[in-house]
Amino acid sequence: MQINVLEYLIATAARFPDAVAFADEKREIRFAGLRRHAEAVGAAIAETGASVRRPAAVLVRRDALSVEGLFGALFAGCFYVPLDAAMPPERLRGILAELRPAALLYGEKDEALARSLEEYAPLLSIADCFDRGGACELWKRALDSDPAYMIYTSGSTGSPKGILISHRSVIDFTDWYAALTGVTQDDRLGNQAPFFFDLSVKDLYLALKTGATCHILPKKCFSFPVLLIRALDEKRITTLSWATAAFHITANSGVLSKYVPKTIRRVLLGGEALQAKQLNIWRKALPDVRYVNLYGPTETTVDCTYYPIEREFADDEPIPIGKACENMEVLVLGEDDRPCAAGEKGEICARGTGIAIGYFADPEKTAAAFVQDPRNPNYPDRIYRTGDIGFWGEDGNLYYACRKDSQIKHSGYRIELGEIETAMNAVSGIAAAVCLFDADKDRLLAVYEGAPEPAELLRALRGRLPKYMLPEQLERVAKLPRLPNGKLDRAGLKREYLS
Repeated sequence: MQINVLEYLIATAARFPDAVAFADEKREIRFAGLRRHAEAVGAAIAETGASVRRPAAVLVRRDALSVEGLFGALFAGCFYVPLDAAMPPERLRGILAELRPAALLYGEKDEALARSLEEYAPLLSIADCFDRGGACELWKRALDSDPAYMIYTSGSTGSPKGILISHRSVIDFTDWYAALTGVTQDDRLGNQAPFFFDLSVKDLYLALKTGATCHILPKKCFSFPVLLIRALDEKRITTLSWATAAFHITANSGVLSKYVPKTIRRVLLGGEALQAKQLNIWRKALPDVRYVNLYGPTETTVDCTYYPIEREFADDEPIPIGKACENMEVLVLGEDDRPCAAGEKGEICARGTGIAIGYFADPEKTAAAFVQDPRNPNYPDRIYRTGDIGFWGEDGNLYYACRKDSQIKHSGYRIELGEIETAMNAVSGIAAAVCLFDADKDRLLAVYEGAPEPAELLRALRGRLPKYMLPEQLERVAKLPRLPNGKLDRAGLKREYLS
């Protein structure tokens, strides 16, 4: 019986010691070396007096050194907390003041930043730990119900929340995800998601379980699509577990009409609603690739539903988010907390081993989001309320509609802003769109990135939406703002346009 996620690393380092585990622009680390280095980091953390189940924070960048820091925290019996080294200092200080970690791990580039934060935790240079060496057995004391990692939310609304995910949740998800993808030691993963974003969990543990090599693609590749395609070919990447936003941006760039990556076999997407128009651009360029649409908040251990895409979709057609992942259940509950019938919209909820432990040092928010299953009054049985609205289709698949807080009433009509955004995204030349509601003025405002002029876009929308759903104001911008995880910064747009 597997109890700890480190058992993936230990087993794979024994099977494929000389295989490359993770590689960045300047350095690669093999599985045996990864185990040795991570254990040395764990031993150094243990010397600080850290105890099992304590958080250990890691200032992460897009490099293999960050990975060694993350797994080093696990060897010390701690759970790792990846923190974006480029986040605003005030936000970083607020997180560390709450966290009070056993150690703050950092790379050479972030030494000055770490020194400015030493009041919050003992500082450890990840690379310096390698020379010290040492073994650490503390990890064996962790139970599978203990936290393996904690991800802070992007902070698009309110203060950031630390979401605790257990070893068991990661193990169940990884075993299922490896079976879904069919990835083996011969595959090469193209990492896009930053390590402070939960989507990166797929790349980290898929590599550890299967022995596949994970190439950490440079950030500049996602700003220059030609460089991206070149990198995918040079590294012979076979598997993409990407944020949907990156997938959309690559499609919108037009690069796939000129250059097609040659070795891609599978593309798995999540993080935002997948748009059919961008999917069709990829499928036209790469028709033999396997595409899967996945859905799930961080609180469900990355994903809780999946949908293998096996048919054609019109550009304005919604793409299902599918059915529950293994050992998970998804349900749609109405306002009375009763399960919704097919076609009836309600809040998407999830239960199963993927459900997070809760929020760090925040019992009130935990109690509000992780609640008793209303169908079962007989014993403790938790579900997680996602805050997303969805519905079961006649085809038996789950469909995402919108966020619960984006259902509005405008001119007497109940409207979902996501439906307007879907219509806008289906218009030729639109790269991305966000619809906002000004409740004080009862006004719909749409902000978009793309070629059409506002009048041209409005004409196109008249053929797709009823009159009461047409935005009263359309604002074209050169580029929509995005959060560090690639998602559209809706809160920022609200502040800019509705204040």
